[in-house]
Amino acid sequence: MEVGTGKVHRVAGPVVQATGLKSHMYDLVLVGEEGLMSEVIGIAGDKHVIQVYEDTDGVKPGEPVKETGAPLVAQLGPGILTSIYDGIQRPLPKLVEASGNFISRGLFVDGIDHKKKWEFEPVAKKGDKLEPGQTIGTVQEQLLIKHKIMMPPDKRGTVKEIKSGNFTVEETICVLEDGTELPMIQYWPVRRARPSRSKEAPSIPLRTGQRVIDGFFSLAKGGTAAIPGGFGTGKTVMQQTLSKWSDVDIVVYVGCGERGNEMADLLHEFPELVDPRTDRPLMERSIVYANTSNMPVAAREASIYTGITTAEYYRDMGYDVMMTADSTSRWAEAMRELSSRLEEMPGEEGYPAYLGARLADFYERSGRVTTLEGTEGSVSIVGAVSPPGGDFTEPVTQNTLRITKVFWALDSKLTQRRHFPSINWLDSYSLYDLTLEPWFVENVSPDWNKNKRRAMEILQENAELEEIVMLVGSDALPEDQQLTLEVARMIINFWLAQSAFHPVDTFCPYKKQFDLLKAILHFRDLAFEALARGVPTDVILGTPSKDALAKVRLLEDYEPELEKVRAQMESEFKTMS
Repeated sequence: MEVGTGKVHRVAGPVVQATGLKSHMYDLVLVGEEGLMSEVIGIAGDKHVIQVYEDTDGVKPGEPVKETGAPLVAQLGPGILTSIYDGIQRPLPKLVEASGNFISRGLFVDGIDHKKKWEFEPVAKKGDKLEPGQTIGTVQEQLLIKHKIMMPPDKRGTVKEIKSGNFTVEETICVLEDGTELPMIQYWPVRRARPSRSKEAPSIPLRTGQRVIDGFFSLAKGGTAAIPGGFGTGKTVMQQTLSKWSDVDIVVYVGCGERGNEMADLLHEFPELVDPRTDRPLMERSIVYANTSNMPVAAREASIYTGITTAEYYRDMGYDVMMTADSTSRWAEAMRELSSRLEEMPGEEGYPAYLGARLADFYERSGRVTTLEGTEGSVSIVGAVSPPGGDFTEPVTQNTLRITKVFWALDSKLTQRRHFPSINWLDSYSLYDLTLEPWFVENVSPDWNKNKRRAMEILQENAELEEIVMLVGSDALPEDQQLTLEVARMIINFWLAQSAFHPVDTFCPYKKQFDLLKAILHFRDLAFEALARGVPTDVILGTPSKDALAKVRLLEDYEPELEKVRAQMESEFKTMS
């Protein structure tokens, strides 16, 4: 396409109208004398509607708009890991070097270092026929992450020449017989999903080490989850905990329009998190996109799409990737602002009518796939939602729930009680339960699902009884219901509550989760047997072994102590009368 230049016709905040352009939808253009990075989002007659990813103060009609002839692309190659980017994949440390603490407009910085040399080890050899997505060679990007240099998804051919040694990402490492030269870097349009061979069923759980999630509301690898919650309910700590403990290879964190002080805290804390697998910084297998609420609103959309494109790239290497977006509500607010600037017909609460379609387009890029090369990789998406006033009936939360299959509802009342994670066990759900049940039966215990359902039934009965207790007090209840309240309290306080800062309790393996819950349910069975024999409730509730169970969860080598508690429990109930 011939690259030309148009002129600014009208400026309305982050939205600019231009004339004299030949660009296509979603092409990248440079607006104004400073060349502000922008994207075409509408074409009406001879006018192009453009969203600008930078501040438009001072831009006036008549200034040039330069075409680039290409869409917004992500730079993909060695050097992405450990990076901290803004919304349009400009490394923040490089921006600081170029302009100081206050970022100048119109700066362009490459997403990855084009001068750094990487040691390339070829896998393919001369004469090999390479298909799209096939590995050409590898680069050791980080200690545990071997970066595969792959054929671009739209290219195939026979190797004429392949090199080994140290190269920059732009230097040619492989030449095909048709003359195509392949460097290590790839450029991919962020709005286009990277292709795969096929999508697989979500039949493997994503282990998080959080009992309330793994035990009750499991997320599948390649699945989607929403974490809605009001201010202070623990969304950020939850996402950091998931990033640290989930059994994924790569973590992509997108801070989409979050408060500047929260993002500053995250940028200080995230690099200090220790990867439990290697005892090295978690940042070595993480990528952060930091887009604060005072940055131009259009860049929020770019950060979401750039983040998911990066996640898909590592998925194509056969890695399991988790992308967390904090929060999609801020992205939706940006869409609402742009929609009003475009004078579009508003939908519910002023959000555009296409809000649900945009959210679906993003979440649909998750999945466990067979890659073009034939390996298996996954992208799991966890999206935080920040409903105003904690109102889950607002449009962003409701549209997200229609798309995602796991709902972790953060509850401000649990937060006030200092119960963390503050996931409400009665409002939350997982639609992956049935597909994941066979895995838990085969890999953990045949009784996993039965115990989970028994515990949930106890908690549901507890919720009904609590309403009566508020009216008449617990002493007025029958003895069997008083026991139910106590067992529910044990499940809530001993099992569901978990400290993200305790060195042992922060992560709970599947077997430990099962053993602890099994012990609580065993106490419940023994208690009801004793009650049937005529043992008074206050005697049953005064058993020392009941409180000893609470301490077991804080022990790393818990099994010997749990056996002692179980034996003590059996002994105490046998001697009751």
